Amino acid sequence: MTKAQIAETLEQISTLLELKNENPFKIRAYVNAARSIEAWGGNLSDLQDEEALAKIPGIGKAIAAKVKELATTGSLKYLDELRAEFPAAILELFSIPGLGAKKIKALYEQLEVSSIEQLLKACQSGRVAQLAGFGETTQEKLYKAITERARHSGSFQLGQIAIEAEVLRSDLSAHPDALQVDLAGSYRRRKEIVRDLDFIVATKEAERMTKFLVEHALVESVIAQGPTKTSVRLRSGIQCDLRVVTPAEYPFALNYFTGSKEHNIEMRNRALKRGWTLNEYRLAPLPLEPKKKKPDPPAPIPLVRDESELYRALGLDFVPPELRENFGEFEAAESHTLPRLIEKENLRGTFHCHTTASDGHNTLDEMAEAAQELGLEYLGIADHSRSSIQAHGLDESQLRAQVAAIRNLNKKFKNFRVFAGVECDILRDGSLDFSDEVLAGLDYAVASIHSVFNLPEAEMTRRIIRAMENPYITMLGHPTGRLLLKREGYHVDIPAVLEAAGATGTWIEINAAPKRLDLDWRWWPLAREKGVKCVISPDAHRVERLQDLWFGIGVARKGWLTKSDVVNCLPLGKIEQELKAKRSKME
Repeated sequence: MTKAQIAETLEQISTLLELKNENPFKIRAYVNAARSIEAWGGNLSDLQDEEALAKIPGIGKAIAAKVKELATTGSLKYLDELRAEFPAAILELFSIPGLGAKKIKALYEQLEVSSIEQLLKACQSGRVAQLAGFGETTQEKLYKAITERARHSGSFQLGQIAIEAEVLRSDLSAHPDALQVDLAGSYRRRKEIVRDLDFIVATKEAERMTKFLVEHALVESVIAQGPTKTSVRLRSGIQCDLRVVTPAEYPFALNYFTGSKEHNIEMRNRALKRGWTLNEYRLAPLPLEPKKKKPDPPAPIPLVRDESELYRALGLDFVPPELRENFGEFEAAESHTLPRLIEKENLRGTFHCHTTASDGHNTLDEMAEAAQELGLEYLGIADHSRSSIQAHGLDESQLRAQVAAIRNLNKKFKNFRVFAGVECDILRDGSLDFSDEVLAGLDYAVASIHSVFNLPEAEMTRRIIRAMENPYITMLGHPTGRLLLKREGYHVDIPAVLEAAGATGTWIEINAAPKRLDLDWRWWPLAREKGVKCVISPDAHRVERLQDLWFGIGVARKGWLTKSDVVNCLPLGKIEQELKAKRSKME
């Protein structure tokens, strides 16, 4: 059992204790213990040692005994006993937005609802609306959330399956019979939602490669197994298809199965114009049709050893996988005007990260250390503001104390800097959670919406633009508020927001958290046209989530952005000047 699994187990206990209406302090103890385990830097073996456990903050004697049992045996009798008090499916209800322990307890005790299916039926019959504290509006929201969940069944956030995908790619590549290996499909194109994984492997030993996949530790079940294609279900629930091809077929298979469908159609049409046929295995001359006038001889087919040579054969520059959506890439590839897309190595720093001062899991020092380990030159801290009560937002005195702590910490660094900021709530009327006087004392500020998502589009748009007009607001955080596969973004006129961002000099965020990936890649060509600067931020609430910058790079590349479009590609000396630009412009 890993540290993450132990922490998850402790959180499950806290959830079940909430359902039992246990002492709030007892519940909080398990939540705090889970956080401590996640943030703890020791080894798993240390969790089997009582002395080592005693040194972890937030781990009391009773919880330490349970952690030791989990680490030693992989199970916990106390959790099994708690689970036995409730139906197995009841924990699934916590995945429905708007449902907390109190409401689930009421549904269970008064309507005998203990699963998502039962809740759906209770909503359809109108029984949920009759419960005290629910009503018609809550019933409607729950019904919509459940139907949305069903609609997205079989869909996965890119970040949900990335670890499995990369482990499997690495293991397949390391196999002695693998000559070439890559991940194709929507994963390679960096789509925000992925339905399956497509592995393309060039090999002369198809049977051995197939056997390796079906016996892999990540594989939960085999769906179908054949000589060239095998489908399995991974432990995350996603389907994974392995296609084994010859080295000669590999560039064609990789290109075809990367897609998109629209991109492939245009590729085939361009081949046809040259008298060729293109499929997933080869480029070949068009077959002659009998009784028809003999056509002009097709152009000679060049040797194709990789994707670059395939595009060159069709008169095109190589199109990066992220751009293959038939979204203008063919015109640019033909006229040699494809941009040189941003690379992860171009990032010099990042912003919008949280600490234990609000709802983060790591301290200021730990976040700064982790950023330096990634090779970053600067890190922006932006804990929540006071209106975000659920996120333990900072009041003015707490914010000033944090700024002082950051200034003091920076004295230790030579070639690294922590920028003091805040994630400031945009209130309903577009005013901000802190006064200009407070914001002026910061290095930067992120303006974000965390409440009142249901305003009409025109009102929501005015709300956001008013916030961006403040000279002390540096960037707009997660601009649409969407949560992928869980919550649609609020209604807002994005072109109008981008126009205002260009006019005011406000940066627009690509929130790299896999559950957000907001602003969506489809809007970035327009943003670039409006002169809007992008900032890629992980919205990291723990040190590990700084790695989510990789997902943000995918969005930026998919949105045709170069390193000159992304402000945090600037080195430390230049970003310090850029942070002051908006204030100077609007004063």
